[in-house]
Amino acid sequence: MKYSIKEIAQILDIAPGRLANKKAMVSYLLTDSRSLGDPRETLFFALRTQNNDGHRYVLPLYAQGVRNFVVESEEGLGHLRDANLLVVPNTLEALQNIAMYHRRRFRIPVIGMTGSRGKTTVKEWLYELLKDDYHVMRSPRSYNSQIGVPLSLWDIDESTTLAIIEAGISTTGEMANLQAMIRPTIGVITNIGTEHNEGFSSMRQKAQEKAKILYNCECIVYCADDPLVTQAIQPLLDVEVAQEVAWSQHTPSHELYVSNITRHDEKSQIDYEYNGEHHSIEVSFTGYRDLENVITCLAILLYLQVDPEVIKERMARLTPVGTRINVIEGINNCTVIADGYPSDYNSLTPAIDFMARRSVHQTRTVILSDLTQESFSAEELYIRVSEWLRSKHIDRFFGIGEQMMAFSRYFTGMETRFFASTEDFLEHMSQGDFEDETILVKGSPMFHFDQILDMLEAKQHMTVEEVDLSALAHNFKFFKSLIKPTTKTVGMVKASGYGTGSYEIAKTLQDRGADYLAVAVQDEGVDLRKAGITMPIIVLNPSVVNYKSMFTFRLEPEVYGLEECRELIKEGAKYGAKNHPVHIKIDSGMHRLGFRREQMSELIELLQGQTVIRPASVFTHLCVADVPEEDEYTHEQFRYYSECAELLQEAFDHKILRHVLNTSGIVRFSEYQLDMVRIGIGLYGVKTVFDGREDALQPVATLRSVVIAIRDLPAGATVGYGRRGVLTRDSRIATLTIGYADGFDRHFGNGNISVWLNGYLCPTVGTVCMDAVMIDVTDVPCALGDRVEIFGHNVPVEKLSEARGTIPYEILTSISPRVKRVYYRE
Repeated sequence: MKYSIKEIAQILDIAPGRLANKKAMVSYLLTDSRSLGDPRETLFFALRTQNNDGHRYVLPLYAQGVRNFVVESEEGLGHLRDANLLVVPNTLEALQNIAMYHRRRFRIPVIGMTGSRGKTTVKEWLYELLKDDYHVMRSPRSYNSQIGVPLSLWDIDESTTLAIIEAGISTTGEMANLQAMIRPTIGVITNIGTEHNEGFSSMRQKAQEKAKILYNCECIVYCADDPLVTQAIQPLLDVEVAQEVAWSQHTPSHELYVSNITRHDEKSQIDYEYNGEHHSIEVSFTGYRDLENVITCLAILLYLQVDPEVIKERMARLTPVGTRINVIEGINNCTVIADGYPSDYNSLTPAIDFMARRSVHQTRTVILSDLTQESFSAEELYIRVSEWLRSKHIDRFFGIGEQMMAFSRYFTGMETRFFASTEDFLEHMSQGDFEDETILVKGSPMFHFDQILDMLEAKQHMTVEEVDLSALAHNFKFFKSLIKPTTKTVGMVKASGYGTGSYEIAKTLQDRGADYLAVAVQDEGVDLRKAGITMPIIVLNPSVVNYKSMFTFRLEPEVYGLEECRELIKEGAKYGAKNHPVHIKIDSGMHRLGFRREQMSELIELLQGQTVIRPASVFTHLCVADVPEEDEYTHEQFRYYSECAELLQEAFDHKILRHVLNTSGIVRFSEYQLDMVRIGIGLYGVKTVFDGREDALQPVATLRSVVIAIRDLPAGATVGYGRRGVLTRDSRIATLTIGYADGFDRHFGNGNISVWLNGYLCPTVGTVCMDAVMIDVTDVPCALGDRVEIFGHNVPVEKLSEARGTIPYEILTSISPRVKRVYYRE
């Protein structure tokens, strides 16, 4: 969409006389400086958040050519005489007011959708089901927040005849604002689940908050079999303000009655009644959640008066919606980003933004197939794509498909090659054509880009560790909800992110607003700096060999002894260090490392007598914070630490941050949160407290292997080395491609643990080999190539640590480097 800057100023009630350039036009709304495209027609909103301030990025954006800004203060910006500085009391409210104004210009059907899960899938399926009848605008990916919704609404233009907008909330008081912006004519609640519970006092409160999206709708769509939903929307039904399309599998009197669901092979037939008529559809899904989403789409199509026979034909074409972006180690020092989201213009922008934020190479490469047709012409579509790629400084572009070939002339300003098909690409390109690049691979399912990914992946070992960056962000948000807004956070990424890989973990925490990172050794910190991590990094095991690297890469060491402190000051002076931040460790009862109370006076004298280093924080480590029986010892540790910390603070004028709490401490001793907390194993979804308070945590790491062989063996046969696996019945035995060289401990053999295969727990059989292990699949439907979960959502990592007689930390950090890590974001 395009507005003049004078129109924007009028919406925000700003006098035109305050504009430096009244002829400026605005086509793009920007809230994240890293997503800058065309600076000439961009309007940047300097949003203030709990962890950041957008005003910090005004000057860098000005240097890149941006001339239109919405700010809360002109402080430090007075010299930007050719820039339009729109000063408002609240930049977020300004963004939302512009979105409200823009939405009110269009009298079209708008579907506003909320729910605990399934929103994105239903949105994308509705697009596929309705694109032949409407020019559909839909939210990009999951742009459903207080910031994402206004950015989504901005994409509505004169060609749009139907809009589909997601609305997501995390606490009370948020939905009314989203509803006011979206003004849905059709309101949809997909379901109410336990996701994001931490912001609500109860499930009922969450349902009531979500139901606010239905206010003033012409139609509301929901599942009448869900008592939480029906109770929440009952006030709306009592006043009969909207038509309802309630679907049910139990009550024939509802508007849409699903009389029967028959599953066969990989398909399901859904029989239903609507307006007194009987119909059926067939879809290529059998899972309950998928079918729930299908029925929600069915209800909306019926309300929009799509012919049942047309619905049947379109439903049969539905395919799964990929919502993951995977980050994979590539060949020849490349990083490969595989975007599984539907391949269309709507999703290209977030994918390229993600690549830009994850890029550790100078060369940026995009491999893209033909895109799904949008409301504008094919020629305009590819002109827009080419312009966007140029604005994001893409260096190399590979287009695959007939349309890419047809419009290749528009892709200028970068190295380009075009191919008619994936097979054509693979015939002419090899691994040697890619080196030291960040490569985005994004293609429609029909192009089978998995073949390209196979060529570009560095490690082809079938055992992989999947790392869910969305779960990591969720867990970080969970712990943030337990502390005060002013309390800072340290994200623990030591031991290569507890075995998951430190860079992607660190990048996610940096993006989410963590204040510090902590690593175990200096080399880990150096690697993060080289990869582009800019936030403060604490080194917890500061046995330094290369002091130059520590000072050069701005790493902040823990200081735990007088001799170490003297050595640090001496070496720092050699390299010209001045007030280099360090973190003072107090031994309050762990008796591992740290200063005791009787050493504090000597430490203070040493620190005051120099200017090379400066105490940035003082901390200690609680050794039994997860053991209720030892709570008195924990309180005693805190008392001892407090005395030492007070002595240190009294000796200096500047504020010295105090931090005591680890993961368990955050949950159990919030009164000791002080200035900062350290979030460790809990970030990765591993519980340390088992009274229900950490039940909202989501596992970040999932270890998977693959079935590579299946044998039928008689009772009495033996399996594996030493013939230790003795079969007591006729059995089917499957071999997995994982062994102790991958970190699958030999103690896990002989039935000591079970793994998850196709919904069943399957015990190990015999001794674990170096590269393989056998499992009993006698009662389990399985085939070669089936994926097996070693630990993850269905087999908690704690089950493995219990079998090994150890702790989850050891299991996670023992996964071998040869196991490929695949990072993804939902």
